[in-house]
Formats: sequence, structure tokens, C-alpha cells
Amino acid sequence: MSVLETVPKNGSLAKQRSFTNFPFVSSWLRDMFIEDFPTIGLSGFNSGITLPKVNIREMDDSFQLEMAAPGFKKNDLEISVEHDSLTISGEMKSEENHDDFIRKEFGYGSFKRTFTMPESIIEEKIKASFADGILKLNLPKTQEAIAKPPRQIKIS
Repeated sequence: MSVLETVPKNGSLAKQRSFTNFPFVSSWLRDMFIEDFPTIGLSGFNSGITLPKVNIREMDDSFQLEMAAPGFKKNDLEISVEHDSLTISGEMKSEENHDDFIRKEFGYGSFKRTFTMPESIIEEKIKASFADGILKLNLPKTQEAIAKPPRQIKIS
């Protein structure tokens, strides 16, 4: 198990809406308000940006982190390391200043994800790249942390 993993297995930090405690709500009413109008009563709450999803792999010599950040540009993202924490944040600002929209669903806002890094990471050698909406980080391990192949012992 990776110590970088900080989200539940389903990848969601959001609590799902549940009407199981309210059996008097009929299914058509639930369907109408939850599926047809999911943001009713939440104006200004949903900026259109969700928490970016992250995949983390542990390799023999490093950790590989990928974050889906569609719509972001490289300059919108910031990565920092402090003590044993890796923080990735991003802010997308609206470039449109027109108020003549009939409907506007593009999301603008910010996010911040923080991960606890194991002590075996060489902070000075962390590398990042960004292409096609995917941020990729390579977090190399120290020589002591790299898994060594099993050594065969001769039986005498």
C-alpha cells in the first residue's frame, strides 16, 4: 500500500446524496429533483471544477503520479514540497468578461491536493511534466528504498 494514496478506493471525496432515510419521498420526486435538476438550490456552490482525479503507481525505483487536469494550462498549476508533503494546486480563471451568455457552464475556480510522501523520496530529483491535460510526476526513491532482487544462498 502506498502512503501517497489519500482518497477512498472509489476516488471520490464527495459524500453522495442519499434519500434512504426519507422513505416517504417517492421515486419520481427523487428522480425529478436529483437527476433532472442536480444543482437546484445550490447556485454558486458548484463552480464546475471537481477535485482532479489522481493515479499513483509504485515502481521499483520511484512513485509515478498522474493527475487529470483537463482544461488547465501548465501555467495554471503549481507543485510544492514542504517537509513530507507534496501539494498540487491549480487555478483556472475566466477569460470571458461578457455578460451576454444565455447559458454558461464552463467552470472556473481552483483546487488543492496534498499528499504525504514517504521519507524514501529524493525531493531534489522530483520531476514533473504536463501534456494533453495530464500532469505527470516522477518521485524517485532513495537507493536504500529501492527493492533489491532476492539473493540466492548456496546450500553447503
